[in-house]
Amino acid sequence: VQLQASGGGLVQAGGSLRLSCAASGNIFTINTMGWYRQATGKQRDLVAEITRAGGIKYGDFVKARFTISRDNSGNTAYLQMNNLKPEDTAVYYCHADVFAYDMSGLPYWGKGTLVTVSS
Repeated sequence: VQLQASGGGLVQAGGSLRLSCAASGNIFTINTMGWYRQATGKQRDLVAEITRAGGIKYGDFVKARFTISRDNSGNTAYLQMNNLKPEDTAVYYCHADVFAYDMSGLPYWGKGTLVTVSS
């Protein structure tokens, strides 16, 4: 299973970015997909996650600025980030709880995409 993340980059404060995470490989179904972020010298924190049933959880710092969604296949997740702030600067990692056809389940992580917000 591979998680391919894209959409990071440099943006000015107040701007927007849209991250995508596409899962591929031996996938029967994906339960939870989400995004975590890690700033330099800090722990990795939950940004947002969405279950296959549509349940959503956001990190406290999101404060209605970000929106997570999934496509109909359930294998691609999107994170729309609006009103970005310099403190949102971090490496954003995609995460997915994947079940293979033999019903074995494992968590997977993408390589991370850098988001830099300039003041």
